[in-house]
Amino acid sequence: MLIQRVITALVLLAILLPALFASNPTWFALLTLAMIAAAGWEWSRLNGRAGAAALVYGAVLAALCAGTFYLVGFNVPAWCWWLAGGLWVLGGVRALAAGVAGWPKLSPVLRLVLGAVLLWAAWLALIVARQRGINFLLSAMCLVWMADIAAYFAGKALGRRKLAPAISPGKSWEGAIGGLVGVIVLGVVWVHVIDVRVPVDSASMYTVLAQRLGVVSVLALVFLSAMSVVGDLFESLVKRAAGAKDSSQLLPGHGGVLDRVDALLPVLPLALALTSL
Repeated sequence: MLIQRVITALVLLAILLPALFASNPTWFALLTLAMIAAAGWEWSRLNGRAGAAALVYGAVLAALCAGTFYLVGFNVPAWCWWLAGGLWVLGGVRALAAGVAGWPKLSPVLRLVLGAVLLWAAWLALIVARQRGINFLLSAMCLVWMADIAAYFAGKALGRRKLAPAISPGKSWEGAIGGLVGVIVLGVVWVHVIDVRVPVDSASMYTVLAQRLGVVSVLALVFLSAMSVVGDLFESLVKRAAGAKDSSQLLPGHGGVLDRVDALLPVLPLALALTSL
């Protein structure tokens, strides 16, 4: 399993990195558009629409994303990020409070529409962040990865109190706090070392937040870290409600696309919202 995971990760990097660093951002947009279509296919299957219906759902989602980009390009108004972020804060927290049993009680149509809106907003945020700069995008993505990695090790060493045992038994409050600390440390390093000593193409998300919010930017990082946990737990809730271990088997050893991007879904729109202040 480990070898399979490593091979899959290397293949993904070999595909993603050239697109990410290409001078023309269109290549990155097209590649991630294919990924969001796959995520849409997974979402449809997890919410009771499999087979041809799931394929159509993924294709329509990709068309919606492409159509929006054709109309507005990178000039997405800030209120869109606040709307998507508010949906995550209010809807995500409410879904987690309702638990696994509460999710299937929602209308299937509502669940499909909700998934399309969240994936659509995340894809737009992804390409807009890429347009702002590779350093900006990577700093936002690394926040999620640091929160996850630091939470894993802190949870292993100190974890006692379960965070959401009915949804994700492996997560603990101690792990979540460790993730928050890791993100704050990462932000300090990025602002005072990477953005200062490394020839980057843009200011990082951390530097932008520090310049615009001052010491309040620490609270912004805590909030983004917490929302990455919400994104992770929300996808776990949907999978448990569907009786699935992974969102799919598209990525051998890693599960599906949603399994890899779940925590990014709320963080990317919220990062753009906060940096628009």
